[in-house]
Amino acid sequence: MVLPARRSAPAVRQVGSRLLLALAVLVATTVIVYLDRDGYNDNAGGGLGFLDSAYYATVTLSTTGYGDITPYSSGARLTNILVITPLRVLFLIILVGTTLEVLTERTRQQWRLNRWRSTVREHTVVIGYGTKGRSAVDTLLGQGVKKDEIVVVDPQRKVIEHASQHGLVGVVGDATRTDTLLRAALPTAARIVVAPERDDTAVLVTLTARQLNKAATVVAAVREDENAPLLRQSGADVVVTSSSSAGRLLGLSMLSPHAGAVMEDLLTYGNGLDVVERPVTRAEAGRSPRECEDLVVAVVRGRRVINYTEPEAAVLRLTDRMIVIKSAG
Repeated sequence: MVLPARRSAPAVRQVGSRLLLALAVLVATTVIVYLDRDGYNDNAGGGLGFLDSAYYATVTLSTTGYGDITPYSSGARLTNILVITPLRVLFLIILVGTTLEVLTERTRQQWRLNRWRSTVREHTVVIGYGTKGRSAVDTLLGQGVKKDEIVVVDPQRKVIEHASQHGLVGVVGDATRTDTLLRAALPTAARIVVAPERDDTAVLVTLTARQLNKAATVVAAVREDENAPLLRQSGADVVVTSSSSAGRLLGLSMLSPHAGAVMEDLLTYGNGLDVVERPVTRAEAGRSPRECEDLVVAVVRGRRVINYTEPEAAVLRLTDRMIVIKSAG
C-alpha cells in the first residue's frame, strides 16, 4: 500500500549529498593530520606523507584504529581530542544517520498505515486508474469528496505512485484477488468504482468486491454492451458501457451538434451545466418538481428512480432526493 506522498528530496540526491559530506569530513581530517604530521609516529618508520595522513584519517574516523600510526606529541594529541574526535562523531552520524533515517521512515510509514486502516470508513475504492478511473476520481473530488477518502487499486506501481503524488491512497495489486481488496479496506467502503481495462477483469472484480461488501454501491464500466448483464448479475448496481455511450454521443452530435455539445457539457463536471443529486429541502417538500429552482429530471424515492413526468413524482417528499441540472458556478 502507498499512502499519499510527502514532499522530500529524491533518495539518490539525499544519499549523494551525505556521501559528499562524509568525503568532505574525511578530506578535512586528512589535511589536519598532514599539517601536524611531525606530531605523529609511524611504526613503519619514516615521516608521514599525504597518503599516510589519509590512511590515518580513514581508520580513525571509521573507529578501526590499527595503531600503526599514533599521535605522540602534545599538540597532535590535543588536536585529536578537540578536532578529530568531533569529526569522527560527525562522520559516524552522517553514515549511520542514513540507515537510521531509513528505519525511522519505515516505522513512520507503518504507523501511518496502521492508523489509516483503523480509521478509514465509508470511503470510495476506485479499481483501475486509467482514463476512466482518473475521470471518476476527478468527478468525485469536484463533488466534494476528500482525497483521503479515496483509495486507488491498480496492478502497476508507477500508476499508484502517480496517484500517491496527487494525495490519494494507493494499493498495488491484482484487484481480482481478495487480499488486494482487503488491503484497500474494501469491506468498510461505501462506494466502489470498477474501471479496469478488460471486461472479463471487471466481472471478476465485481464478483469479488460484492462478496466482501454486500452494502456498498458498485458502479462498473465495460466496453461492450453484451457484457453489461454479466456485471449486473455479478452485483454491480450501475453499469456504464463506454463504447456504446461514446457511439450514441457521436450519433447525436452528428444529427444535432448543439445537442451533442450540451451532452458533452453535462458529462464534463465543473464546466457549464452539471448533473447532481441532492436532497429535497424543507421549502421544496410538498411542492411540484417544476417549482424548484433547479431543473429536476428525476426523483429518487427509496431505491427507485422516478422520472419527473410520472404522477408519483408530482409531489416531493422531505425524504426524497432529486437528480437536477444546475449551473456549475
